[in-house]
Amino acid sequence: MKIFVVSGLEPVFYREIELIGKLFFEEVRVVGGKQEQNGDFHLHFAVQGTGPVFANLTLKDILRDQTVKTAHRREVEAGLNEKEIRKQVKQAISYVLLQALQKATGVEQPWGILTGVRPVKLFHSFLLKGFSASETVQRLQKDYLLHPAKTDILTEIVERQKEVLPDLYTLDQEVSLYIGIPFCPTKCAYCTFPAYAIRGRNGLVESFLAGLHEEIEAVGKWLRENKVPVTNIYFGGGTPTSVSMEQLDGIFQVLKKHIPDYEMIRELTVEAGRPDTLNEEKLELLKAWAVDRISINPQSFQEETLKVIGRHHSVKETLDKFRLARKMGLDNINMDLIIGLPNEDATIFAKTLDTMRELKPDSLTVHTLSFKSGSVMTQNRDRYRVAGRDEVREMVKMARDWAKELGYRPYYLYRQKNILGNQENVGYAFPGKESLYNILIMEEKQTIIGLGCGAVSKMVSPHTGRIFRFPNPKEPKVYNETLRHHIEEKIRRLNEVYQCGNRSAY
Repeated sequence: MKIFVVSGLEPVFYREIELIGKLFFEEVRVVGGKQEQNGDFHLHFAVQGTGPVFANLTLKDILRDQTVKTAHRREVEAGLNEKEIRKQVKQAISYVLLQALQKATGVEQPWGILTGVRPVKLFHSFLLKGFSASETVQRLQKDYLLHPAKTDILTEIVERQKEVLPDLYTLDQEVSLYIGIPFCPTKCAYCTFPAYAIRGRNGLVESFLAGLHEEIEAVGKWLRENKVPVTNIYFGGGTPTSVSMEQLDGIFQVLKKHIPDYEMIRELTVEAGRPDTLNEEKLELLKAWAVDRISINPQSFQEETLKVIGRHHSVKETLDKFRLARKMGLDNINMDLIIGLPNEDATIFAKTLDTMRELKPDSLTVHTLSFKSGSVMTQNRDRYRVAGRDEVREMVKMARDWAKELGYRPYYLYRQKNILGNQENVGYAFPGKESLYNILIMEEKQTIIGLGCGAVSKMVSPHTGRIFRFPNPKEPKVYNETLRHHIEEKIRRLNEVYQCGNRSAY
């Protein structure tokens, strides 16, 4: 635990200090007080928040017995309201603190002061304000301290997204659907998604599916009455293919019956992330329902790693199911890898990329391990040896170079809290094989209606652009017990966001 003793700032700004501090140290506590209080770092700020924002910082590193001084002037656009000016002050505070901690520790942060999930969305926001791509890059490097390697990939992703979805900025009159199936063969050690071991729970599964069918019907009724088109449908979870073939077929039948213009949907994706849930019959079913894209996710090609993280399937099974899907004519298959899994270094990751070179999936999502709150891995972190910051950075670069060599192009990117090396997750795809849903969920230009257990609806107002979240219960029993209530509340929220009047779900 690193203690930051802060003076010269209101407590309302302590959150920014904590976020920047956590880029350098696992645990940070920020306290207000005087210079003589005990602490690892003493920070004295002098901030002027009128006109241009001026921020000065004197940082005393007690352990190293050194003092670092940094200063920053941030221009403020005319006409900003008080909330927007406060945001500029927060960014100035983060700026001087990041510079000081980089000098004190010798650790460079390639994402600068950005600590949020969606840096690509920030790039889009500048373009929508009228800035050119080159002007946006200059602002990100100057005001946010991003390294050129990061602005390069952001530029490439934005260009790709606008090619793949030329109507990205005008899709707010449509919605996409996320279908949450909260079951898996087993739960992985790094996972915090709603995922319950399916074995022996068929009664619970049937009960949940009955509720899901009812929710699909109610939302389909709202879509039809309000003439709101559906762009994409995405099955996630959990592992949707954990349920039986008959149960999965039943979901497709309900969707076709109740979702208006079902045949006009641009993209239908089903995550089949666990290869141990796939067989020839299920693949035939997905093909019969014209599923556009599936995921078969190895995460690692090391048997020992799969055991450590609780995957409970073999490398051979992943390879066999991928080849079976290819043989059966599924021509848009995604695979996921995770950089930094326990006991895996750059040498092992190079072997993983060699295997991927043989398979050549249509798209590849390269995650960097994140210690998510509530996961088994986070709760028992001392048991897992993972790669250090420099090696993680090397593996991220290896993946980018490998993808470029084979002709993949990056098309979406997001970040997570407690991600190793303060890196990112990147989706790569061959041209024409990008996931439209992944772009839409990350850039938040369209409402995503979540159906099923643990599904979160993100409602984007087509009038103001404001985003409203509405989560479904995560536990199947609670989902069913509160089904009518959360359906009614979801429809009420949709009516408000789309200004549709007070129409009932039933």
